[in-house]
Amino acid sequence: MKAGVRALGVAESYRTQTSTLAGAVVRANRIVDDFVFGTCTVGGTDATDTVSALFERLDRPDIQYILVAGIAPAWFNVVDLHALADATDRPTISVSFEESDGLTDSIREVFDGRETSRRLATYHAQPDRRQVSVGDDTVFVRSVDISADEAADVVRAFTPEGGRPEPLRVARLAARAADQFRRDARPSSDGGQ
Repeated sequence: MKAGVRALGVAESYRTQTSTLAGAVVRANRIVDDFVFGTCTVGGTDATDTVSALFERLDRPDIQYILVAGIAPAWFNVVDLHALADATDRPTISVSFEESDGLTDSIREVFDGRETSRRLATYHAQPDRRQVSVGDDTVFVRSVDISADEAADVVRAFTPEGGRPEPLRVARLAARAADQFRRDARPSSDGGQ
């Protein structure tokens, strides 16, 4: 892959009712070009819209791929990869880092009625995960508007070492730092004294 090819990696951090999402634009040669931040609701259904808004706010036509860490950030706030690919007009790839039997049972345990149905409908509409070897590590990839083989090549090209693609590694660090900043910046109940 050419060194200047760019991907937007999106990852999250949360410890309260709001999740901090960070987007990092990273070139295949590991140069970081840009950052953008947003929030979505923990346990909500607004993650897809938030990621789409991050992409729009960047206004970067040079971004060629969207990479998202996982499929359900912010406590089952399921990302609709098809809707995200449509909104951004970019191939969209979800990368997760652990084996899983899926989220169906967990969603049913946590939510009731319409909340369960809505999340399960979105979750079940997503492409199946495919195991991808990256060096000595294994990741699990879902992809939309790109073939499974090409998605695996993109993940490998953006993963110079370790098992986490660089756009997602950088976005995760940025999300954690921004989340910590947001917590530290909140006024204390004693008026700051």
